[in-house]
Amino acid sequence: MTSESRIKTFFKGFQTSFWVANSLELFERLAYYAQAVVMSIFLRDYLKFNEVDATTLSSIFGLLVYLLPIFAGTFADKYGFRKAFSFAFLVMAIGYFLIGAVGSPLLGGITRDFSLFWVIVAILIFTAVGESFIKPSVLGTIAFSTKPETKSLGYAIYYTLVNIGGATGPVIAYFVRNLVGIQWVYMVSAISCGLMLVGTLLFYHTPESAQAIQQPSVMTKVLDMVRVLKNTRFMVFLLIFSLYWMTFWQIFITLPYYLTDFVAKNAPYDLIASIDAWSIIILQVVINRLSKKMPPVSAIVMGFSVSTLSWFVIALHPTIGGVIAAMIVWSFGEMLLAPRYYEYIADHAPKGQEALFQGYAFLPIALGYFAGGIVGGRLYKYMAQPLLSEAGHRQPVEFWVVFGVIGIVATILMVTYNLYISRQEKAVAAS
Repeated sequence: MTSESRIKTFFKGFQTSFWVANSLELFERLAYYAQAVVMSIFLRDYLKFNEVDATTLSSIFGLLVYLLPIFAGTFADKYGFRKAFSFAFLVMAIGYFLIGAVGSPLLGGITRDFSLFWVIVAILIFTAVGESFIKPSVLGTIAFSTKPETKSLGYAIYYTLVNIGGATGPVIAYFVRNLVGIQWVYMVSAISCGLMLVGTLLFYHTPESAQAIQQPSVMTKVLDMVRVLKNTRFMVFLLIFSLYWMTFWQIFITLPYYLTDFVAKNAPYDLIASIDAWSIIILQVVINRLSKKMPPVSAIVMGFSVSTLSWFVIALHPTIGGVIAAMIVWSFGEMLLAPRYYEYIADHAPKGQEALFQGYAFLPIALGYFAGGIVGGRLYKYMAQPLLSEAGHRQPVEFWVVFGVIGIVATILMVTYNLYISRQEKAVAAS
């Protein structure tokens, strides 16, 4: 088979809607991560919230962005992915614009008449509702626009584009905030979503096979959630994994504060945050090949252990170079465990409920984001911020050690959980 025929065979395995949906996802992730990486600094230094209020706002937004897709997927299925995409990008474009404009004279009257905190909460909830329709629509499109033999590759392409968006978004944020101001990062995100709305209306069509599927109601989704919550073993696994994501989100929540307060006032925190995604893009395939023979449990535990080291690296080397090294260390841990996480859920979900349980794979990310903001902001205020008032202030080593300890606890809990599950499975097999 010639190279040309291979390329033709490759593209025949995917419908046009597959490529359009993944392009939409790429620019949505770019818009999301561009604003996410500056949100902590924007809320504290531009809108003048304290660390606790700023990180609480971030955590509310993160929780909803990753939790609401569980329910938004039902509406996307019912009304069609094209309408879902259109609604999502319209809401997100308005939402990001309002966030960026909230501190300007344009919305000054509103913020004078109402509490600025609650104005931001309302805008963030509004924006998160739009965000929640993207992933169900993209993943649904992939499911219906690929052939059985190309479906796995289709999800791999999706995961790669997500990371490309996650890597380039912070880079764009860095240049925008330095050239025209941090509030304009939100305007860029709004423009990106507006362009994707136009792209949806011009180029995207819901796959025909998806239109004939009878989807469950919202009430069925609620009942499904109850079924998942009643599975104690699975919920314990997800809660342990939430500790991992709780530490991960510090890269976006408190690390920007630390870099600008203690390392260098003009530290490129957005570029540093993008290192994790760039590392995954470059090395994920290599790491997968090296670790493919490891059992999922071992890969997850090793991933926990490696990522945990990153916080101690920052504590020991409080420089920009040290933080960059820490981000690379973190990425190795993430590359070890992320693909195996979904494999582990599939292997341990009750028979016949594999798809249902995979649907809750994002729950630890949501819980981790929420807890990470609540805990991280308060720890920073009481452990790090007071040091700035000291003459010749020292580094907040204890702050990073706390997250290192959380990582160690999460690793120990995961090992204990796996030992317990293994014993249960052996006892069942022997009976």
